[in-house]
Amino acid sequence: MIRHAIVIDRDGIAHNITGRDGDSIMQLARAADLPVAGECNGSLACATCHMIVDPDWADRLDPVGEDEEAMLDTVFSLKPTSRLSCQIRLSPALDGITLNLPA
Repeated sequence: MIRHAIVIDRDGIAHNITGRDGDSIMQLARAADLPVAGECNGSLACATCHMIVDPDWADRLDPVGEDEEAMLDTVFSLKPTSRLSCQIRLSPALDGITLNLPA
């Protein structure tokens, strides 16, 4: 099933990205040529896929795991709803999720 997410870039422009259940937001953002490095390709060895989840969606995500939390601790512009987009996977519950690229 095709799902979508909205990623708001640093200029405030909303980008609708689409994928299938299980696809990571990081992979989809990179495929859409958004400025998301994802240098470790989702292995939780960096925080270059950091995004800020819209507060209306934050409670729908799985809790932050220990490894993700350790990587988020290295983020300069950490916000209460900061997450690594490699750890957010499309699903029926997250269809339409909105995220922001950090400044």
